[in-house]
Amino acid sequence: MDTIKQLRLGVLTSHNGTNLQAIMEACKEGRLNALICVVISNNSKSLALKRAQRELIPAYHLSNFSHPTAESLDTAILNTLHRHKVDLVLLAGYMKLIGPKVLCKFPNRVLNSHPSLLPKYGGKGMYGSQVHRSVIEADEKETGITIHLVDGEYDRGTPIAQCRVPVFANDTPQILEDRVKLRERQFWIETLGNIALAREEGTNEPMP
Repeated sequence: MDTIKQLRLGVLTSHNGTNLQAIMEACKEGRLNALICVVISNNSKSLALKRAQRELIPAYHLSNFSHPTAESLDTAILNTLHRHKVDLVLLAGYMKLIGPKVLCKFPNRVLNSHPSLLPKYGGKGMYGSQVHRSVIEADEKETGITIHLVDGEYDRGTPIAQCRVPVFANDTPQILEDRVKLRERQFWIETLGNIALAREEGTNEPMP
């Protein structure tokens, strides 16, 4: 694989890192022409950091504990991404807002995945089981995953890709969450594959 053209990824995550694991495996197996250059977590005990360390990927705990002010944390994250020459920043289960310095230096290059068909069931407080509970209570017949650009608000950035996941009559929030998460792992790889291919071809699609 031509490493010169590999998409250099920085991944921010907070907990288990299942999406991170799926992306790492796709890169390692050659299914995705990309390289995870750095992993950052705001949770020093996250499984995501351990997953990265096992693969010898540089991994850092950067949070309000390591950097008490929002500005200093924003700067630390930005410097870490720059130091590892990241092209694209992924929020894969990252539970914090991204600071303005990172957003300014990575315009249209910070992506988040959300477990619903935005703009439905998005915004502050809408994460995890709360999203899936709301979908079921609204008697929706389908839900899905949205991968979108990140701005200064929760789940408000422009969507670049969506996929649909069925909701069944006997679903519980946990059952639905498991189904969505399973699809989300593959959808990240599909979307990143499209971005990597467009980059190789010299176009901006599917990025705005």
